[in-house]
Amino acid sequence: MTFKDQILEGIPENLPKEKAYNPNINHAPNRKNILTVEEKKLALSNALRYFDKKHHETLLPEFKNELETYGRIYMYRFRPDYEIYARPLDQYPAKSKQAAAIMLMIQNNLDHDVAQHPHELITYGGNGAVFSNWAQYRLTMKYLAEMTDEQTLVMYSGHPMGLFPSHKDAPRVVVTNGMMIPNYSKPDDWEKFNALGVTQYGQMTAGSYMYIGPQGIVHGTTITVLNGFRKINKPPKGHLFVTSGLGGMSGAQPKAGNIAGCITVCAEVNPKITQVRLDQGWIDEKITDLNTLVNRVKKAKAEQETVSIAYLGNVVDVWEKFDEANISIDLGSDQTSLHNPWAGGYYPVGLSFEESNHMMANNPELFKEKVQETLRRHAKAINKHTEKGTYFFDYGNAFLLEASRAGADVMATNPSIGREFKYPSYVQDIMGPMCFDYGFGPFRWVCASGKPEDLEKTDAIACQVLEEIKMNSPKEIQQQMADNIHWIKGAQENKLVVGSQARILYADAEGRMKIAEAFNNAIAKGDIGYVVLGRDHHDVSGTDSPYRETSNIYDGSRFTADMAIHNVIGDSFRGATWVSIHNGGGVGWGEVINGGFGMVLDGSKDAERRLKSMLFWDVNNGISRRSWARNNEAIFAIKRAMEVEPNLKITLPNLVDEKLLNSL
Repeated sequence: MTFKDQILEGIPENLPKEKAYNPNINHAPNRKNILTVEEKKLALSNALRYFDKKHHETLLPEFKNELETYGRIYMYRFRPDYEIYARPLDQYPAKSKQAAAIMLMIQNNLDHDVAQHPHELITYGGNGAVFSNWAQYRLTMKYLAEMTDEQTLVMYSGHPMGLFPSHKDAPRVVVTNGMMIPNYSKPDDWEKFNALGVTQYGQMTAGSYMYIGPQGIVHGTTITVLNGFRKINKPPKGHLFVTSGLGGMSGAQPKAGNIAGCITVCAEVNPKITQVRLDQGWIDEKITDLNTLVNRVKKAKAEQETVSIAYLGNVVDVWEKFDEANISIDLGSDQTSLHNPWAGGYYPVGLSFEESNHMMANNPELFKEKVQETLRRHAKAINKHTEKGTYFFDYGNAFLLEASRAGADVMATNPSIGREFKYPSYVQDIMGPMCFDYGFGPFRWVCASGKPEDLEKTDAIACQVLEEIKMNSPKEIQQQMADNIHWIKGAQENKLVVGSQARILYADAEGRMKIAEAFNNAIAKGDIGYVVLGRDHHDVSGTDSPYRETSNIYDGSRFTADMAIHNVIGDSFRGATWVSIHNGGGVGWGEVINGGFGMVLDGSKDAERRLKSMLFWDVNNGISRRSWARNNEAIFAIKRAMEVEPNLKITLPNLVDEKLLNSL
């Protein structure tokens, strides 16, 4: 069967042969055995409903074995035989070009060069899934191939509920992931309901089909590291950034450090992913011995090198060893998947990778004790360095949150609203006031033709648009504009493409709309093929996350999620091609609500109308909320937006004199 035939087949009438487990693939860790005997029967019944009754007798023992062995039913037998990657748009069987673009983006998320655990349909973060099983993938691709621009596909946490009649301006796909009743949103609830096959953790861009490989986080981390060094008034050159994690998202850190121009030491316990990053060129060197690491860092500091070093081992050992060796750390952070601390997101010190994985599945209570013990040691070592001048920030991975729950010394001596911890979230001190409040966030696009030359053309178009905007930009955002132009000019040189021909940059509403309009005009002229627009959920208004995206909201509303919900509703009727809303993300299940979108540009007047309506709302919704929270930068930005668009009328806050409050 051809690739197109297999897509159109969906779930095959005749069972394909069983697939052998491939040990050379980076697999998800086995999940803990959390279901009762009756719940296991329910999980099996749930899985078998995808298949004709005649196959149940054959599939039942197979699925039972998967559930008992891996803690989940992945339906490995139904992995397709074709290679999964972002094919050019015209290679997909589709009645709707918009649907074909979504198929392209789904396959990019599951590309073996992109996905963290491709056989388990996990894109990044240890549990950020596109689907829960391969039947869902097959059925979704078939629906997308069959749908027209008068239908909408509804996705329930990885499950394609079906095609519904709609209209051309409606989203082609509406995605939800993990939208639990609030009281059923604890970590073990995810384990249970995911094992039952009724919900999944979509992370952010994993379950919304908008991941573009590590490039997205490379850019965000580069901006963060550059601004981190600006905050402490040090140039990156010759100065040290220490962090950990080389997985799906965190693997971007050493590359970002190189682009920023500092010395980066990034610890990782997984030997397989460490070697992948070395082979990809995302790290310069791999070191397995602490004494060798100390000597190498001393040499890099003395010679003011720009170099990225991976230490294969636990980051706690690095922090402790550097303290003992009196190595000065300038910037410190952590990007392990602490949103998922008990199932492979964070590993205990003193145990091997293999020992940890075995304990995680077979003795989860002891594993949890070891993780929390390590978090206490981790925080203690960081505290020693910060007393000597290190600037440490939480990189939004729930490090401080989980460390506090473990009883680590991370709480502020004099806490205030939004400042409970000793150390800030990077959004509080860096990205929030410098970027998000002004409306700058991670705008991205994918060239659906798959042609590198189209990406080069879009880079040039974006650069020209940004340079024109910068000429008349106020001084308040000149630095952001300059960083973007510098980034886009070096994008080709830094070889950031993994998977689809994609690009990311930080842009405000004006930049996003003008770049998108210029792309649409180029498509209309035949200069480039279709373009898919999107963004990271980690943005100005897509996400309500009290310890990350909205951590610099100090009016008491950071635990509300109105903004994210309004964002996705507004995007859906303003012209997005697909929309998504998720429970969970980089900081954990039950800790965040986040939404995203995708928009296909086809050169039409309809696309031009949609992009102007949707992109303006998508950004200014968040600025208005940040303005109402009395963030000065956001008040400036929303006033400027109202000057540009007379139909925008935003409620502005009246500021209270602190002396009046202090007199109470």
